[in-house]
Amino acid sequence: MTSEIERLKEIIAGTDNIVFFGGAGVSTESGIPDFRSVDGLYNQEYDYPPETILSHTFYRRYPEEFFRFYKNKILIPGEKARPNKAHLKLAQWEKEGKLKAVITQNIDGLHQAAGSVNVLELHGSVLRNYCEKCGAFYDVQHVLHSDGIPFCPKCGGRVKPDVVLYEEGLDMDIMNRAVRAIAEADVLIIGGTSLVVYPAAGLIDYYRGNKLVLINRSATSRDAQADLVISGSIGEVLDQIP
Repeated sequence: MTSEIERLKEIIAGTDNIVFFGGAGVSTESGIPDFRSVDGLYNQEYDYPPETILSHTFYRRYPEEFFRFYKNKILIPGEKARPNKAHLKLAQWEKEGKLKAVITQNIDGLHQAAGSVNVLELHGSVLRNYCEKCGAFYDVQHVLHSDGIPFCPKCGGRVKPDVVLYEEGLDMDIMNRAVRAIAEADVLIIGGTSLVVYPAAGLIDYYRGNKLVLINRSATSRDAQADLVISGSIGEVLDQIP
């Protein structure tokens, strides 16, 4: 066991006030692709980059193409995904009273599937969908199995995923709760994120403690601020901690 893992074990053992902040790297270990890491894969099938397709403007102008991409590249991989070692360890710590909140940039619902309860979803969830006309809510199956654009059977309105698209603002209630959790945390563990997507990445600035742990496969721009940096798989790292 490396000295970094030993240090992490000591940090975890000595606290009951952990907050975890995770990004796409947490879900890639469950088989959900991180489109930012894929070199031209989608360009073979789509005429626009993922960031353009998953924007508010594109959703409004080209809903058919939006939902074709959304179902094929987000919903179908997510339907097959299962919680991994990171999700399960975080759920275990919450059950034990050590972990106070999970703050996630992911929209797949895997933290809840693993058993976590206090999950703050900065970018929403594919599991929630609503009619833009009457507000009725629908599950992910309604969208996944719709023929093209999903519509509301009650009023005929278009059903939109309850996810934050590019150009859309974050839910300020969720953001405020995330800020409060981080500010009050004894230990802040950040995993599976390169900390480049704002405003979410700026949440690290609200941490006031001295046990900031960064776990990621590659270096981040905030490594110098951390009290402990571990390079590696977030699932494999957390699985080594009791």
